[in-house]
Amino acid sequence: MYVRTLKSKSGKVYVQVIDKSSKKYKVLKNIGSSFDDGEIKELIAKGKKWINEKLGIRELDFSNTKTQIEQFFSSIEQLRLIGLELLLGKLFDEIGFNAIKSEIFRQLTIYRIAFPKSKLKTTEYLRRYAHIDWNEDKIYRYLNKLYKEHKVQIQQISYNHTLKILDGVISIVFYDVTTLYFQIDDEDEIRKKGFSKEGKHQNPQIILGLLVSIDGYPFAFEIFEGNKFEGHTMLPVIDTFKEKYQLKKLVIVADSGLLSNQNINELQEKGYEFILGARIKNENKEIKEKILSLNLKNGESEVIIKDDNLRLIISYSDKRAKKDCHNRERGLKRLEKKLNSGKLTKANINNRGYNKYLKLEGEVKISINHEKFEADSKWDGLKGYITNSNLTKDEIIENYNHLWKIEKAFRISKYDLKIRPIYHRLQRRIEAHIQ
Repeated sequence: MYVRTLKSKSGKVYVQVIDKSSKKYKVLKNIGSSFDDGEIKELIAKGKKWINEKLGIRELDFSNTKTQIEQFFSSIEQLRLIGLELLLGKLFDEIGFNAIKSEIFRQLTIYRIAFPKSKLKTTEYLRRYAHIDWNEDKIYRYLNKLYKEHKVQIQQISYNHTLKILDGVISIVFYDVTTLYFQIDDEDEIRKKGFSKEGKHQNPQIILGLLVSIDGYPFAFEIFEGNKFEGHTMLPVIDTFKEKYQLKKLVIVADSGLLSNQNINELQEKGYEFILGARIKNENKEIKEKILSLNLKNGESEVIIKDDNLRLIISYSDKRAKKDCHNRERGLKRLEKKLNSGKLTKANINNRGYNKYLKLEGEVKISINHEKFEADSKWDGLKGYITNSNLTKDEIIENYNHLWKIEKAFRISKYDLKIRPIYHRLQRRIEAHIQ
């Protein structure tokens, strides 16, 4: 459809709406006629308006451009906010969080998912689009209340929801830790300098321990001092969780970073079953010889019986072997580059990572031990799991492979929900923020 003008011999102009969809001209609407140029323009505008109404098209009036644009985008934002409540609000209610009668908790939860910003920025969003006028101090005060009154209730609701998803059965849990650094210089009781998984060793940090289900749903979390050995964080979280929900039997799955003789002994003493990533290169000479004599092919696995009712499952993967080889070669090239440039420092003279390939000759001469590098190739593709569980070796490996889900939970917290930066120093507010 379009607006057509026809001029008669007398000079009079006729304005019509024409349709040519059937390849024939068809007059849909006679808008009017006039000799006056001003009136003709008005008739043409009237014809275009008629077409838009017929087609359901809405045009902006740009006579007041700034106001119209603000109204347009504001309406879009309002639709967006209504959509937030319809979607995220509905999920919030279905999980059961609406049992907590707090509008602040509801809005902070929804906005953290949709617009993960600082508390100050969140108040600006709420004021502008939801017409909720809360200042930053009110939200900070609520964090104290959340920690004192709502923390336990939130965890119970989350647990009940996860229990429903898992058909009422919780037998396997996964534990791992990450670090969260703070952009400050001074340490305090909880924020300490330690080994940072984010490479921020110069910043004080906390350790976040997270316990999740087989599908990655969170069960419990705790925060610890930033300089605490991560292996010492596991038992307190698991013991509290088991006691709180009166669970009789649990299989604990964790990676090799949480492996220690103390943890293994305590887990056995307390009656836990466990599947832990093994450090097979740290085994005694006899066990290492057995591992290297297995000659496993892609996808194969074997069991080696250890003392104290422990089994060591060894699996082999061509894909893992390729990755291990690539990482070794990359580490060696880095060492060679530093050695050739003369940039090796005291920091490199240790036995961590690929620095173990360095060889000291005399007092000052440093070289690379290529024999040790080649010897390490025997371990490419091998992966160990230590367990006291009665599960089959295939079930052991399958369950351990679910650990990626807890890593995904950490990624979601750090990057999707932007848990950092944390502008709090009190432990109760840090915990409330993480909650």
